[in-house]
Amino acid sequence: MRTDAMLTAYKTIVTREIRRFMRIWPQTLLPPAVTMTLYFIIFGNLIGSRIGAMGGFDYMSFIVPGLIMMAVITSSYANVVSSFFSMKFQRSIEELLVSPVPNWIILAGYVTGGMSRGLGIGLIVTLLSLGFTQLSIHHLPMVILTVFLTSALFSLGGFINAMLATKFDDISIVPTFVLTPLTYLGGVFYSIDMLPGFWQGVSMINPILYMVNAFRYGILGVSDVNPYVALGMILMFIAILSAISLRMLARGKGIRH
Repeated sequence: MRTDAMLTAYKTIVTREIRRFMRIWPQTLLPPAVTMTLYFIIFGNLIGSRIGAMGGFDYMSFIVPGLIMMAVITSSYANVVSSFFSMKFQRSIEELLVSPVPNWIILAGYVTGGMSRGLGIGLIVTLLSLGFTQLSIHHLPMVILTVFLTSALFSLGGFINAMLATKFDDISIVPTFVLTPLTYLGGVFYSIDMLPGFWQGVSMINPILYMVNAFRYGILGVSDVNPYVALGMILMFIAILSAISLRMLARGKGIRH
């Protein structure tokens, strides 16, 4: 397949994905904005005033990076898992798979679509946070790298979930029983320095902890883990999930019978 044709295929998938979530923006963009605003009000203003400082910053400033990252993670994941599974359910994905479009173009298109929604939500939440606290960027390249790589990683996770799902209920199992607990236990609302030694060790196996802390380092300059190690781990997970996704596409896992 020629390069211009592959580029056209990639743009077509990405454009369709962006139009899809923009067309239903009251369902895709508004709820995360409302949810994060409630977090800012309840945890930041009401509870935060009683907690005081954390990591050398007031509690609102401390949790804002984690809440932005949480919005990016959930939105990137949700966009790909719902979109790709809908294509599977309608059997329209089969037409794409029998076309001459390479599997990596298909994967890149869906991941870029997920990233578009995740990064868009992240920007919205960031703008909302300015109404509650002042943000100053400590390390801009770290901020950009972390948010882009994390969005890509969870778009890949959503893709794998959609490939394995056999019914609509299956696409809610991972977000409910895996993603949400890992996010809440990933240092969004607290520093792991507050935990006993054993639980600090347990927290270190949570991959979301590294993403939240790398992003927090980029904004505030504080982190519970080495931010460069965190970036390396995110890249490693992206490579693993990309290989799994391409392998599943090549075998038609959950699509071809």
